[in-house]
Amino acid sequence: MEQTNNTMTRIFFLMTLLSTIVVMVHGRGHHKSAYGRNMIAQNVTYDGKSLFINGRRELLFSGSIHYPRSTPDMWPVLLDNARRGGINVIQTYVFWNAHEPQQGQFNFEGNYDLVKFIKLVQEYGMFVTLRVGPFIQAEWNHGGLPYWLREVPNIIFRSDNEPYKQHMQAFVTKIVQMMKDEKLFAPQGGPIILAQIENEYNHIQLAYEEKGVSYVQWAANMAVALNVGVPWVMCKQKDAPDPVINACNGRHCGDTFSGPNKPYKPAIWTENWTAQYRVHGDPPSQRSAEDIAFSVARFFSKGGNLVNYYMYHGGTNFGRTSSAFTTTRYYDEAPLDEYGLQREPKWSHLRDVHKAVLLCRKAILGGDPNVEKLNEFHEIRTFEKLGTNLCAAFIINNHTTDAATINFRGTNYFLPPRSISVLPDCKTLVYNTQSIVSQHNSRNYERSPIANNFQWEMFNEAIPTTKTMDMYQNIPLELYSLLKDTTDYAWYTTSFELALGDLPVKPEVLPILRIMSLGHTMVAFVNGDLVGTAHGTHEEKSFDFQHPVQLRVGTNYISILAGTVGLPDSGAYMEHRYAGPKSISIIGLNTGTLDVTTNMWGHRVGLRGEGMKVYSDEGSLKAKWKPLSPVPRPLTWYRTRFATPEGTGPVAIRMAGMGKGMMWINGKNIGRHWMSFLSPLGKPTQSEFHIPRSFLNPQDNLLVIFEEEPLAPLQVEILNVNRDTICSFIAENDPANVNSWVSRRGNFHPIVPYIGPQASLMCAPGKKITTVEFASFGNPSGYCGEYILGTCNVAATKQIVEQECLGKETCSIALNRAVFNQNGVDPCPEILVKTLAIQVRCI
Repeated sequence: MEQTNNTMTRIFFLMTLLSTIVVMVHGRGHHKSAYGRNMIAQNVTYDGKSLFINGRRELLFSGSIHYPRSTPDMWPVLLDNARRGGINVIQTYVFWNAHEPQQGQFNFEGNYDLVKFIKLVQEYGMFVTLRVGPFIQAEWNHGGLPYWLREVPNIIFRSDNEPYKQHMQAFVTKIVQMMKDEKLFAPQGGPIILAQIENEYNHIQLAYEEKGVSYVQWAANMAVALNVGVPWVMCKQKDAPDPVINACNGRHCGDTFSGPNKPYKPAIWTENWTAQYRVHGDPPSQRSAEDIAFSVARFFSKGGNLVNYYMYHGGTNFGRTSSAFTTTRYYDEAPLDEYGLQREPKWSHLRDVHKAVLLCRKAILGGDPNVEKLNEFHEIRTFEKLGTNLCAAFIINNHTTDAATINFRGTNYFLPPRSISVLPDCKTLVYNTQSIVSQHNSRNYERSPIANNFQWEMFNEAIPTTKTMDMYQNIPLELYSLLKDTTDYAWYTTSFELALGDLPVKPEVLPILRIMSLGHTMVAFVNGDLVGTAHGTHEEKSFDFQHPVQLRVGTNYISILAGTVGLPDSGAYMEHRYAGPKSISIIGLNTGTLDVTTNMWGHRVGLRGEGMKVYSDEGSLKAKWKPLSPVPRPLTWYRTRFATPEGTGPVAIRMAGMGKGMMWINGKNIGRHWMSFLSPLGKPTQSEFHIPRSFLNPQDNLLVIFEEEPLAPLQVEILNVNRDTICSFIAENDPANVNSWVSRRGNFHPIVPYIGPQASLMCAPGKKITTVEFASFGNPSGYCGEYILGTCNVAATKQIVEQECLGKETCSIALNRAVFNQNGVDPCPEILVKTLAIQVRCI
């Protein structure tokens, strides 16, 4: 047994190595060089079947990684993980408001260094799709449009409007020229093979009537006239003007895409959503690896040429960069999670579908397509060149609940529900979209032993009155225009006089403060005392706040801290969106309702602590900090220092016990927290927040939290993050791993002596398997991190796994009943198809 399993381990190593080599070669691994050296000029053209890169037809697997949503020190790891996952194109937007926050003032530094990012993509042997936009949506603040555009006279966003077109063209031209100067387009020897203008404009085009139609034509002509030397695309734009390619966005473009609008354009899928972005109040968002793999195989089986995962790595909306009500974490359920760790089995199951499709490459690109409809749910799609051995087949079971056995050319193939089997030679099953034979893992948040010795101090924001404000107007000013996207917060204050006869006689009857707001959030005070908080939602930003208040004879003060949670990122006429308090009144006075909306309002932009920059080391010295109060107050700044967590892995902060606010590490804003906005499941949408290692000092760090609600950070903790719990869950009737075969010069053949299902485990580099936490051969159930025994279990399973795996970085165990059934006795013969579940821990 030991000799057999050692052989299997060597085979597993060989398969992994060959898979990496295949990916590198197909992904232009020869381009892994220093910046600007040995770069080959490559023409990019297309026809109705595919893109041509340097005259060669390509099948392209693309992944969205947005450079501002991670840090430059993370980029190499993210790109290497993408490359190893079979990705050969990286797609990114260009973020206008990040690069030009003030008109004419540009920023391409740090995680906004677009050129550095693109050059690094090329160094890792991949192409680039550059989505210039410049409107991008992307759940990014204001859809990527800088706030100052709103203040351009007579502007109408995304329409045949001269002011908007002037500024749009200026920015697009600047970005294109920057790429040309750095020789980043493919004909110059760079990695950019596609560029995108505009973004999902069909959604709003009708709102602009003929101005929408002419705008699309103008945008396309403007882009093409820039002569970048690569094709332009428009996503979700059925009428994309020639030569621009119309592309699909969605979950199942193999079935929902109406196709290219001209027969000489290829089928391109710009966004295959790997999950769903989340807004505050949302429950967890999921999309299975099986469903994504099905969609990819389906698309290529129907002649698709490029599929892009949106997102392949979502990352983090640092600071105030998220759009309205969107969480700080972005597409954490992508193949690479927020921290850049491989989310299994999604990462490896998609890597395997890429390999399976690539084994069919010559047939897809060189064969004639054919469809055999068997019935409503079953079909066989082939690519074949008669008179040769060039043939690939996709057998499809589109029934969502029933498995099927389908006969193809004399052989029966079993297909689970809603699945596609891939046969690169029209005979050999190498992959099924529903059968996961790759690794699983589970994410662990572990409290740092050295980073949580907090000594908290606090600093309270003063509640202003009308006597101390910066500006005054008869009515409350509109919030977006007041803030100009420089902060989330603005104060509104007013005062009014009451006589004894105005107040209710009965002490238990209190007047009501009513505030009707256009959004997004609000903290209300009367005479310096907290009255309450209110907020809208992603779907309905406005809200109506009503709360009893204690008033007094004489002068009364109303103080409102109004807030935004990001600017809107979609829809028509974005320049006409509004927020903030709209009307304010006191209900229930003896003399009737008192409307104070036109009562003269004082305004102040931002918080006192923001102005002092108390979140930085230098600014922190300006505030008068004091020990925590036994009774927390609203609008409080908290600070502490903490030791840099041990190790080199990802770090997070868990904001347990907090309400709503922001967090800074060593002066860097890591985003908004909103723990008090619960999902229908009764939990916050996001509890842990990424602290990039590059934000940390070598030893000692400053943590500052601004908290809107009367809560103290007593439960906050610093965590190490890993995915060192790895698993395998595989059945006897599952196919062998796709890396068991190769196709060379038209010769498709296996490269391993054993072809069959096997459990394969691999720790992260530098770690070894130290514990077998679960092992069962029989009918176990559950998921990685939570497996449970079934009614059938071979007692020796754990011992077998420990013998083969402990102390190793990787191991592989074939599903061989002769190994598991000691003395040749099957303990549960009634279980016809047995499953092997393994869970181990790597350290």
